[in-house]
Amino acid sequence: MKRDFLRKLVLGVSLLAGLGLSLHARAEDEAPDALIKRLSAEVLDSIKADKSIRSGDLTKVVALVDAKILPNLDFQRMTASAVGPAWRQATPEQQKRLQDEFKVLLVRTYAGALAQVTDQVIFMKPLRASPEDKEVLVRSEVRGSGDPIVLDYRLVKTPGQGAGWKIYNINVLGAWLVENYKGQFSAEINAKGLDGLITTLVERNKANAKKT
Repeated sequence: MKRDFLRKLVLGVSLLAGLGLSLHARAEDEAPDALIKRLSAEVLDSIKADKSIRSGDLTKVVALVDAKILPNLDFQRMTASAVGPAWRQATPEQQKRLQDEFKVLLVRTYAGALAQVTDQVIFMKPLRASPEDKEVLVRSEVRGSGDPIVLDYRLVKTPGQGAGWKIYNINVLGAWLVENYKGQFSAEINAKGLDGLITTLVERNKANAKKT
């Protein structure tokens, strides 16, 4: 059961890989639910068309993350939320290392699961938001073989250069990605401090790298 949930969580995260395609041209004008629908469909098509990505080619996955995911995530907010109150006490160097290792953790986690993408199709649920809202919840389902996968996205509208909607959390089957790691990170921080958490992430990433 745990392995099946992780696979679905990983699949949900992997869909973020396409959220950079054509984003900058339309992000300010496009509604957040329309953005998720269009770009999720694009990434599914891209993954289906690329055998090396589906097979978990780590070099291609990392390049995809750097080019497509990170520019469209509020990744600092994601990492800060996962780390919790201790983030405010972290030095700039610690914050950078936490973001770097968290990024690698997510990439390594779902690299091997991209092969799970087959005949999935995205179905969007009605958006419950006002035009003036700066943060919204976009709800969707991924349907294909097997049970539907419920995917919810939290987005924030960012101002200034690069303005547009950015994702800062994703919910798969009732579990939010950030909160999934928050409990783990909190236990590490309480036991070993921030440097201990960084060391644990480094060791976990090295162990995961040996499996790929």
